Amino acid sequence: MTDPSAEPAAGRARLVAFHLPQFHPIPENDAWWGPGFTEWTNVTRARPLFRGHYQPHLPADLGFYDLRLPETRAAQAALARAYGLEAFCYYHYWFDGRRLLERPVNDILASGEPDFPFCLCWANEAWSRRWLGDARDVIMPQAYSAEDDLAHIRWLARAFADARYLRVNGRPLFLVYRPTDLPEPQRTTERWRAECLRLGLPEPLLAACDAHCLGWDGRTLGFDLTLAFNPQLATLPGYDLDGPRRSKLRRNLKLGVFDPSLRVYEYAAAQRAMLSRQAPYPHIPSVMVGWDNTPRRGREAVIVINSDPAVFERTLRTVIEGVQGQPPAERLVFVNAWNEWAEGNHLEPDLKFGLQFLEAMQRANQPPRAAGLLTAGGERAGP
Repeated sequence: MTDPSAEPAAGRARLVAFHLPQFHPIPENDAWWGPGFTEWTNVTRARPLFRGHYQPHLPADLGFYDLRLPETRAAQAALARAYGLEAFCYYHYWFDGRRLLERPVNDILASGEPDFPFCLCWANEAWSRRWLGDARDVIMPQAYSAEDDLAHIRWLARAFADARYLRVNGRPLFLVYRPTDLPEPQRTTERWRAECLRLGLPEPLLAACDAHCLGWDGRTLGFDLTLAFNPQLATLPGYDLDGPRRSKLRRNLKLGVFDPSLRVYEYAAAQRAMLSRQAPYPHIPSVMVGWDNTPRRGREAVIVINSDPAVFERTLRTVIEGVQGQPPAERLVFVNAWNEWAEGNHLEPDLKFGLQFLEAMQRANQPPRAAGLLTAGGERAGP
């Protein structure tokens, strides 16, 4: 069985990709959004908003899959492993003891398949009708309590005990997406650590995502380190939701977009801006594949155009180079994301780029000399 504590065998860093488990129907989504709703519903409805706008993003090799099928999960793991990804980080939805979109992880834990490392990120957001423009209409609230802290970690302990669970120096890695939403984060993290020790498990390695708290040092909230989440849209050049119409039009015109109401940015510039962000505290870096949430937000979307495998490769290679001073087991780099199709942010092959982003990821994680010897298909050139 895969050893999730091993030093990186596929390259210079331990690459982990965020994984969205939204690609299967659940009764709650049927009630809120209509029968049979999955992430594919939004993806296939997307339409271009301007000339040259790449929408919709449609899947290639894996097709319109259903994550309830073990064959689907096995195919994802095989593809990820073939291109050097070490693990998936599944979003985990826990609401005061109630879990949603839990089927894929439940089946992975119960079946022992696929034999591919994984970890969890608690997406501790309240669910609302934000996709329809109303963030105030909360359809699944979050709640926090000392009792729920214990109930939660006792469930998580089952996952932490799985031999495939991703570990760093023996400690299971667990992420919290909105750490500043925890009313008493220091007490929550203390309870989690103490309960894991009581259950005979190592202390978890707790990472605070800074997706919505840019610049926060996770240690001030009781965490061990920070996950430097990308994209950080507020760092995009000229990003200003309330800026003057003229400046928006000027920015869009430079990109060949003639509608000043749209928020459009350029991929290479976005990657440079995000790469320039240096966290001065212990952190795990991450790199985005792309961004365009038109399928979810329509004309309210943030659109990053001209996603490019070569720019992604250069950015990822630079980030990987930056972790080389750490012990091998700690050289974690997250890729956002494996399958965020409704955000235009996916390593999984689409009809436009095919395997190119996966091939770029593989090359970026090889030593420079070895990377130069890889062909486009990932095979080594020469005799």
